[in-house]
Amino acid sequence: MKVKRKPKSAFVQSFSGMMLSIITVTGLSPLALAVPRQVSLHSPGQSVERQPQKLAQFSDTGPSQRSQMLQQANALFNQGDLTGAEENLRELIKQFPEDAFGHFQLGNVLFRQKKPEEAISSYQEAIRFQPKYALAHNAMGMVYASQSRWEEAISEYKKALEINSNYGEALTNFALAMWQTNKKDEALSSLEKALNIFKEQNRGEKVNQVERILREIKTADDPGVS
Repeated sequence: MKVKRKPKSAFVQSFSGMMLSIITVTGLSPLALAVPRQVSLHSPGQSVERQPQKLAQFSDTGPSQRSQMLQQANALFNQGDLTGAEENLRELIKQFPEDAFGHFQLGNVLFRQKKPEEAISSYQEAIRFQPKYALAHNAMGMVYASQSRWEEAISEYKKALEINSNYGEALTNFALAMWQTNKKDEALSSLEKALNIFKEQNRGEKVNQVERILREIKTADDPGVS
């Protein structure tokens, strides 16, 4: 008699911290704030886990007032004042309604506040103003995944990967969603690609995380005896 596969919900829960950290991004190109384009989302050697409570960094291409508001929102977030960060970002968007980055940051704050539908709306606004916003598609996929809305999550991860096929975090999230929908081969293939990308970027913590997930998936279906 085979031992039943352990519940997938428990497996994914064990990596919930990693999944949440994926939206903590550094090294954004300043052009990503202004025009739709494929960008390198992380600089080699950077690791998002080093500062897990930090909002995505930005490069100031707009008025100094906008820069100051983003800095204040980031500071409030780092202090754990999510309500203050949200209020600050909403004020920024009121003054700069087409600021895709502001909408994206607001989505991150709302997600951390367990407001999934509002977070989705903010990510959608970011994408409306910057159609090729891979980070926003990936983040929206994470919100859907947190609700076990796997098909919608997969759709968003695919959109992120269409924009940037070497987006390691999106590849990892896509793999977890594939695993949840009983597509083990696709999950393993996506994880192997993510692993190679993280190795090329010298991101050791991500390499270790993906290797751990690979081991979990490869051993989850091994038959046992009663």
